[in-house]
Amino acid sequence: MDTEKLLSRAVTVLRIESDAVAALASRIDSSFADACRLILGCAGRVVVSGIGKSGHIGRKIAATLASTGTPAFFVHAGEASHGDLGMVTRDDVVIALSNSGTTAELLNIVPLIKRSGARLVAVTGNPGSELARLADVHLNAAVDREACPLNLAPTASTTAMLALGDALAVALLEARGFGPDDFALSHPGGTLGRALLTHVGDVMRSGANLPVVGSDARLVDAVLEITRKRMGMTAVLDAAGQLVGIFTDGDLRRFLEHGDDPRTATVSDVMSRQPVTIEAEALAVEAVRRMEERLVSQLLVVDGAGKLVGALHIHDLLSAKVV
Repeated sequence: MDTEKLLSRAVTVLRIESDAVAALASRIDSSFADACRLILGCAGRVVVSGIGKSGHIGRKIAATLASTGTPAFFVHAGEASHGDLGMVTRDDVVIALSNSGTTAELLNIVPLIKRSGARLVAVTGNPGSELARLADVHLNAAVDREACPLNLAPTASTTAMLALGDALAVALLEARGFGPDDFALSHPGGTLGRALLTHVGDVMRSGANLPVVGSDARLVDAVLEITRKRMGMTAVLDAAGQLVGIFTDGDLRRFLEHGDDPRTATVSDVMSRQPVTIEAEALAVEAVRRMEERLVSQLLVVDGAGKLVGALHIHDLLSAKVV
C-alpha cells in the first residue's frame, strides 16, 4: 500500500471509532444512573471481568475506577471459574464486559455471582443477549460496525466500551466529591502526585541553612552570607526580627554598576524592600508559578503573620522533581 492508502485507512478508522463513541451519548439513559447508584451504594469493591479484548479494556476500566475514588480490581473471566471467583463477595458490584453478551466464561459465573448476593452490571453491544438479560443493570455499548475492514477485529466496539467505562469513572468521581488531593493520594509516585502533595514547607530551607542578616549589616557581610548559604540571596530582618527586605546577587551587580563603594555601604542601602514571599502551607507548584510570574529564582517563606520561616530556590524545586 502506498502512503495515500495508508493515511486514508487511518482516517477511516478514526472516523468510525469517533462515530461509535459519539453514538453512545445519544443512548445514555436512566440505566447509566442506575449503574452509578449501584456502585455508589456498594459496601465492597467493584469487580470488573471480561475475556479477550474486552478483558484488556476491563483492566483499564478497573484501574481508572480505582485511581478516581472507586475501589476496584480486575478478575479474568476464565480464571474466575478456577478459584478467582472467591474474590467476589456479597457486598461487591461486578461489571461484566462482553460485546456479544454471549461469552461462555462470563455466563458460567453469572449464577454464582447472583448466588453470592453481588450485583451485576453488564456492558455489552447486544441488549437482547443473555448476559444483558441476567444483569441488574445493562449498559448498551453497541456499535454499527468495527473499524476493521473485515468487520471482525474488536476495534470500534472496544473503543466504545472503554469510553463508557471512563464515563462511569468520571461520573462517580464527581458524585463522590473526589478532588485533587484525593487524586494525589492514589498517585504518590508520579509527577502529578508530587505536584499535588508537595508543599513549600516540605522543600524550603530553614534554620541554619537560611541566609539572614540584620538591616544594619555591612554590605560585605551580606555578600559573605550569600556566599556561605549558596542561595544567591539573603533575607534582611530589622532589630525586631521582622522581614524588611531581600538582598540578591543581582542587587549587588546593580550596585557595583553605579560605581559606589561597597566598603561603606550597608545592606539597607541596596536591598529590595518588597521581596516576593509565599507561605509554607502553599503547594510547591504555586511557588513555581509565582517565580515564573515575578521572574525570580528565590522566594522567602513566611507564616500567616508575615514572619520569616524559610527560603526557597528554584533548584530546591528541581531537586524535589516538582518541575
